[in-house]
Amino acid sequence: MTSKRIKLNISAPSRGLHEITSELIGGLKLTGVTNGLMSIFIQHTSASLLIQENADPSVLEDLESWAKALVKEDSSLYRHRSEGKDDMPAHIKSALTATNLNIPIEEGRLMLGTWQGVFLWEHRDTPRVRHLIATILDFEQD
Repeated sequence: MTSKRIKLNISAPSRGLHEITSELIGGLKLTGVTNGLMSIFIQHTSASLLIQENADPSVLEDLESWAKALVKEDSSLYRHRSEGKDDMPAHIKSALTATNLNIPIEEGRLMLGTWQGVFLWEHRDTPRVRHLIATILDFEQD
């Protein structure tokens, strides 16, 4: 088994869920791996990764509404607010979600379900560039 690594820089123009499935598929194709496992890691503490439905946008809107209701942006609740009122709430949302995902690869394809997509969940208000590392294990190489 061998591994390959891809680094992705993803622009998140605003708070919310931004689908990155096509970027991951593009990276996978560059590696030539046909059977294995893709492990994706985001190098940030105020954004996260999620596998979620990619057919109905209202699912993403509802998730964002739920997160906003769950984690209040009342700066009087938090000591850490050096980058604004969304700073600490973004860290909490990231702690409650995932910073890494694993997706099987078969016949050169990510084995996502019919309605599944991979999303970068930006928890900050202002545009950001987020850095992801995808490590791909190739089960067919020794």
